[in-house]
Amino acid sequence: MGNYGAPPPGYPGQGQPMPAYFADPLANVAMQYGQSLAGQGKDIVNQNLEKWISISTLKFYFAVDTKYVARKLLVLFLPFVIRDWSIKFPPSQCVAPREEPNAPDLYVPAMAFVTYILTTGVLLGTQNRFTPEDLGGQASQILAWLIVEILLVLLTFYITNISSNLRFLHLLAFTGYKYVGMVVCGVMSMFLSRWGYRVALIYSSVAIVWFFLRSLKVYVLPEVMSADRTGYRRRLWALLFITALQPLMIWLLTRQICSFEAPAAVAPPPVSY
Repeated sequence: MGNYGAPPPGYPGQGQPMPAYFADPLANVAMQYGQSLAGQGKDIVNQNLEKWISISTLKFYFAVDTKYVARKLLVLFLPFVIRDWSIKFPPSQCVAPREEPNAPDLYVPAMAFVTYILTTGVLLGTQNRFTPEDLGGQASQILAWLIVEILLVLLTFYITNISSNLRFLHLLAFTGYKYVGMVVCGVMSMFLSRWGYRVALIYSSVAIVWFFLRSLKVYVLPEVMSADRTGYRRRLWALLFITALQPLMIWLLTRQICSFEAPAAVAPPPVSY
């Protein structure tokens, strides 16, 4: 009855020595050294990453609000009804999308990419083809083609000797907007089979072409270049090439998933008695 306050067996009491690893100075030094190495490694990663992509600049492309996202989706779905495509800030200036409705962002492309991967998983499941490997392969394929597309755009600018206000993150944002149309293709294919996919593919292609021609014109075809016919013509062809890549990529990335039809089941031969 008088042992309620006694510690259980094996538990170090006040008169018992603490375990060795609590009092070992070498363990403390090793822990501090490991924390120091982790901090140095983090600094090295941030410094090398800053050489390619500025983290502070990257945050601007995710500075969106609900109003901006709703308007951007409207622009992507119904670009034909939009009248004002101008940008109030200089194209070379990095501005938060919530302050400029026509500025590119990375939030909508990122969410559209994730949504399309989830839609692909559902489609593969309805087609009895779902495996984690196939879903990961689809994500890797989309990212690989995104890199190829950006390299093609940069190569086009280099060959045609065009200098534009398009940053790398601008290109990443604009080329990622087609994922919204790919989601539409996936959903239509899910509910209306192959014919729904074809209708969605045609509409999404026309919409993304219209969107690119109106949005990229500010960056690729500035007004001051209209007097220089040779330079203006080169920029126009570059704009048309970049725009033509979008419906091609939508078809290339969705055709194997959205237009798939399972083979019809073969009826067993009749049993003769």
